[in-house]
Amino acid sequence: MIARHSFKDIGGADIISTVEFNHTGELLATGDKGGRVVIFQREPESKNEPYNQGEYNVYSTFQSHEPEFDYLKSLEIEEKINKIKWLPQQNAAHSLLSTNDKTIKLWKITERDKRPEGYNLKDEEGKLKDLSTVTSLQVPVLKPMDLMVEVTPRRIFANGHTYHVNSISVNSDYIVDIKPANMEDLTEVITASEFHPHHCNLFVYSSSKGSLRLCDMRASALCDKHSKLYEEPEDPSNRSFFSEIISSVSDVKFSHSGRYMLTRDYLTVKVWDLNMETKPVETYQVHDYLRSKLCSLYENDCIFDKFECAWNGSDSVIMTGAYNNFFRMFDRNTKRDVTLEASRESSKPRAILKPRRVCVGGKRRKDDISVDSLDFTKKILHTAWHPTENIIAIAATNNLYIFQDKVNSEMH
Repeated sequence: MIARHSFKDIGGADIISTVEFNHTGELLATGDKGGRVVIFQREPESKNEPYNQGEYNVYSTFQSHEPEFDYLKSLEIEEKINKIKWLPQQNAAHSLLSTNDKTIKLWKITERDKRPEGYNLKDEEGKLKDLSTVTSLQVPVLKPMDLMVEVTPRRIFANGHTYHVNSISVNSDYIVDIKPANMEDLTEVITASEFHPHHCNLFVYSSSKGSLRLCDMRASALCDKHSKLYEEPEDPSNRSFFSEIISSVSDVKFSHSGRYMLTRDYLTVKVWDLNMETKPVETYQVHDYLRSKLCSLYENDCIFDKFECAWNGSDSVIMTGAYNNFFRMFDRNTKRDVTLEASRESSKPRAILKPRRVCVGGKRRKDDISVDSLDFTKKILHTAWHPTENIIAIAATNNLYIFQDKVNSEMH
């Protein structure tokens, strides 16, 4: 895995909270705790270096959300961007959805590299002319100007929900409501949701109790009753105080083929077949060495961290984050896995990422890191994979890393 480049900021407001490629992979959007959205654009390949893939550079930055205050509930609503979703491109403009805890916004991104000149009724500064001075008519012309990227809000979807927005997915309107009549009886919340990539009537949502529910809008527009329930029975021998917390699903993603679903809980990533509800077809341990440290992770609130997961373009490799700025990749065909680190050393251009290994006990190799030495303040929660190429974006706190190479060559 080769480092392309990294983008670094300083300050709590600059902590990256979501990362998302558009459908072509030419644009990459990030949101942060300060309510800003930064869009990166892939530069064209160099003719002089045909084998050098284009770099990603800043394309546009805009303030998506501002902090608000709900006076009725005496509740502060922070500006942090929870999710970004790109809409399929219909014309030259791009569109994306961004959301904080309460408000979803639709943004339109357009380019302007020409400006009209030669108005009949306005001067060069845009002021109205004295009509008595207009003695002839002329046709306005478009003249080149420096490229300007304009971002404008098209629609704002506010206050359509009582609880926080954890996930957004693009399709026709739908409703799922598992809110009890009395909020004091609330025992389960929706943690993530996504529409099927090919069948627009199907969508899945995950819950804090570790289950997945597949809903079919052909049966009812109000999908309070699911069509399928995916849930893995818990092993009684592994039951503990933390069982329900670590079983909460923090992310769910359909495979590009639409046949499988990928989920992430605190310790594992699982692959589910849509046709089998009883158990996942594949389970991968992300950092099982933390099982003995759940008590301390509960005390420092790390046990509530919400890690995301991602498929590669062919659904053959899955990726998710971990602590110490580590991220994990699992090859579904060879069953090999690799642990890599996003760090300043690895962010140098053309630097090759070396596999890392966490040592639990016993003999320790030269480059191994002890589980007791892991830095839990450095965590990779948000990752994204280019839709067709082996390019990945890794958000490590307030740093964005972009890596590129053939994944299979790194598996060991």
